[in-house]
Amino acid sequence: MTKLLITRPLPQLVQDAAKGAFDVTVRTETTPLTVAERTTALRDFDAVLPTLGDQFPAKAFVEKPRARILANFGVGFNHIDADAARAAGLEVTNTPGAVTDATADIAMTLMLMTCRRAGEGERMVRAGNWPGWHPTQLLGMHVSGKTLGVVGMGRIGKAIAKRAAAGFGMKVVFYNRSEVNDLPFEATQLESLHAVMQAADVVVLAVPATPQTHHMIDAAALAVMTPDSYLINIARGDVMDEVALITALQEKRIAGAGLDVYEFEPKVPAALIALENVTLLPHLGTSAQEVREQMGLMAVENLIAFFDGKPVPNPV
Repeated sequence: MTKLLITRPLPQLVQDAAKGAFDVTVRTETTPLTVAERTTALRDFDAVLPTLGDQFPAKAFVEKPRARILANFGVGFNHIDADAARAAGLEVTNTPGAVTDATADIAMTLMLMTCRRAGEGERMVRAGNWPGWHPTQLLGMHVSGKTLGVVGMGRIGKAIAKRAAAGFGMKVVFYNRSEVNDLPFEATQLESLHAVMQAADVVVLAVPATPQTHHMIDAAALAVMTPDSYLINIARGDVMDEVALITALQEKRIAGAGLDVYEFEPKVPAALIALENVTLLPHLGTSAQEVREQMGLMAVENLIAFFDGKPVPNPV
């Protein structure tokens, strides 16, 4: 029977579905694979179901592996060198559709929490420092009717923009490398990243992590934002220069930021934690029971299709 390694515990529904089709080993640790474990995974298993943080760089495929497919749990696959894997004879798949709405919801959560200073307010209440209501306490930005700038108008970018436009009457501008037409809401594609950063009251990052997007939000991009604007990142941590962001926040060159991802995750700089005008979430983008189940079942579907000799539904 085909041997499958699941690199970290997944919802029981997913594990049961996998066990119905494969000889499954579930690694009990919740931390990323070590180099030694990665070597064992590729050498001793026919298939691996990895997830965020399980690194498979080009050097992992120097020796011809037994494994024939990496069925990634998640849409982002920047932890896998897909070209090197394919050159070594492995298929690589991901789980794009299942994550869209849940990730868009977290973007809206971060936008509201940050712009309305909800994190600051909760910390005040929990610390016993709330003196009671008064008219100028924790005044934030009213997001309704403001301009949302979306960087990356893919599935998730569109879902965020739709929520902002329909639910909050926000004007939408966006930057995307290719032209985007026929959107089901009113939006304007601007010619450059900096044009979007300058025009928006709230900028949301929704691009994939690639060599081209690494540090695309650098000091120069942050410099064109207005002092009363906010930055939200639900993409990947390394699309933003974290040091430049901290400097911009400390110097109050932007009003605040809401982050679900970090450049050196799970490490979060102490300087970032010390800032009151930042909302920090622990990568909750897809953290909903049914969503994680859908992601896992999609990964299993990719595996079943591959070993049945059919085209995989979600090649990367």
